[in-house]
Amino acid sequence: MDKARERRELLENFHRLTRSERLSRVREFCQLSEHETQILSGEIPFPLEIAEHLIENVVGFFPLPMGVATNFCIDGKDVLIPMAVEETSIIAAASATAKWVSREGSIRTFMQGRLIIGQVQLPNVRNVAHAKRVLTEARAELVALANACIPGLVARGGGVREVVIRELDRPAFEKQPAGSMLVLHVLCDPCDAMGANLINQVCEALKPRIEQITDERVGLCILSNLTDGKLAVAEVVVRGIDPVVGQGIVEAALFAKVDPYRAATHNKGVLNGIDPILIATGNDWRAVEAGIHAYASRSGQYQPVTEWKMEKGDLLGRFEAPLAVGTVGGVTRAHPTARVALKMMGVERADDLARICATVGLVQNLGALKALSTVGIVKGHMGLHAANLAIAAGAGAHEIGEVRDRLNVVLEREKKINLSQAIAILEEIRKDAKEISPSIFN
Repeated sequence: MDKARERRELLENFHRLTRSERLSRVREFCQLSEHETQILSGEIPFPLEIAEHLIENVVGFFPLPMGVATNFCIDGKDVLIPMAVEETSIIAAASATAKWVSREGSIRTFMQGRLIIGQVQLPNVRNVAHAKRVLTEARAELVALANACIPGLVARGGGVREVVIRELDRPAFEKQPAGSMLVLHVLCDPCDAMGANLINQVCEALKPRIEQITDERVGLCILSNLTDGKLAVAEVVVRGIDPVVGQGIVEAALFAKVDPYRAATHNKGVLNGIDPILIATGNDWRAVEAGIHAYASRSGQYQPVTEWKMEKGDLLGRFEAPLAVGTVGGVTRAHPTARVALKMMGVERADDLARICATVGLVQNLGALKALSTVGIVKGHMGLHAANLAIAAGAGAHEIGEVRDRLNVVLEREKKINLSQAIAILEEIRKDAKEISPSIFN
């Protein structure tokens, strides 16, 4: 048996295993050490002294469950995906859809560009022509000055590549007449860092020289989270798809393309796949979300970041959006679980992580569109939600399974379930248990 098949067999019926069995399989699949496995399981808790250095006023922790999405084969490589998330059905849907894709199709990924953006703003320029001329003449000098601030990044092959000058209309504001502002875009290759701190440092360093040569005031010096010079692309093909299913998915995607109200929920489904990976790896998911939403609005109307079409009987899907992530520095290296999560995926470069995130976002979107256009989203989601209702009803650990199973019977019959039903089922279970339990006085 070849190694790839042996690895895949480790994950067969993964959701049916006990937690200890799942952990053992993950350890073998990802070649984790005993220490790393203990970190992943929570047996080694997150050190409080690290938490004290990450944020202010630490008082405790807010744990999130971390699971793994299975069946992903990305660019011909089997990958186990760690996902830290609280929402029912996300991991199950990702795994099931990835299994369908691996059986009927394929996934390929790539990056378009490598540059993040820092902005240096001249908020109210008095002499636009002069400022643009001297800044254009000084671009090489500004690039050299910027790179002098970040010698370590330059030594790793990164650094500032270019400075671009943009002119923006300034509206009348607080009794000041309308005018112009200039914005310098400092384009930087951050290598494997997300790059926020680096680019902010560079922009601040350029401020005195820019004010000196332009005789204008510099305002904000800050990165942009709209990193449209660094896009992650994932493409999926499902071959020989049932034409009714395929056309339903295409129609659902068309709805999102023409209606921003639907597009918001469409893209939220994409981010259901991306955010949990970013959280698991200690990345700034808020920055990525901001960039994706801004990119989705670049046409003037908010639109989906995925597209779907039928071609010669195959379903083709594509994700394209900014994904500025990091694998060095910050929480990604300070947080022990984040380091384990990166190792689980075999991530060596930031681009690897971005491409995995793009893939899972696209596959998550495919699963949601398929469900919406066939059985409906409620049936699958509510079936997995039954355990949450059992917990909310007050079921103990030994009762959750039975409450969940009975709720699923109700769901099959009535097509919906709620907390009141869960409470009633729990009361019935406890009543039955009390009646059959022998009294110690008999």
